[in-house]
Amino acid sequence: MKIEFWTDIVCPYCGLMDNRLRLALERFEHAGEVEVTHRSFQIHPDLPREGVTQRQLLEMYGIPASDGEGIFAPIEAAARAEGLEPYRALERTLGPTDLAHELLAYATDKGRGDEAWTAMFRAHFGEGRRLWTEGEVLGFAAQIGLDRADAAEALRERRYRDRVAADQREAERLGAGGTPFTVLDGRYALPGAVGTDELLAAMITVWEATHPEPRPLQVLGEGHVEGACGVDGCAVPPRPAT
Repeated sequence: MKIEFWTDIVCPYCGLMDNRLRLALERFEHAGEVEVTHRSFQIHPDLPREGVTQRQLLEMYGIPASDGEGIFAPIEAAARAEGLEPYRALERTLGPTDLAHELLAYATDKGRGDEAWTAMFRAHFGEGRRLWTEGEVLGFAAQIGLDRADAAEALRERRYRDRVAADQREAERLGAGGTPFTVLDGRYALPGAVGTDELLAAMITVWEATHPEPRPLQVLGEGHVEGACGVDGCAVPPRPAT
């Protein structure tokens, strides 16, 4: 089964869903046959490179900064309940994530994609890490053991810009209006954040729909049942007792 998982690094529900996906897979009987693919979706591509605070972003959208506690405190509480602490959904800076996504695509090509996505969520929400400029992104790359010089070359060449853009176009084609957006086996979508139990239930539903249990063999007619061959066929004679 294939799970495609569209997220943005600055989306607090995405950080929760990254953790919930891992928890659900730990409980999924067929986890060894699941391929998870992280995909990019930028929700604030036009933010200034130096970044803005979450409170400033609220005001940019016409929401009083004082409403921040009511909006983000429940997200932070949910993160604590799931073992993600600290988890800074309100007191943080946001910026454009194009370079961060390009680095994540580079990490994926190096076989470190899943690890890098999770580490970046933890860096941003757990440490309040800024990941908007080339220097900030390359500092993160070095921290998780990627080759900084090679990663810098990939970013300067914008080697992964088209892949990041293609991810976003595909999500929009499938009907995504934001993040997180999860697609199972290319046919079943989970828009928005869902709980671990709901995510696991969706996996089970999709698995059962795409991997139906074989039906027991049905015997049609009685045929020849004696221990000898006849016009109907040959029955196996009983073995002698030992």
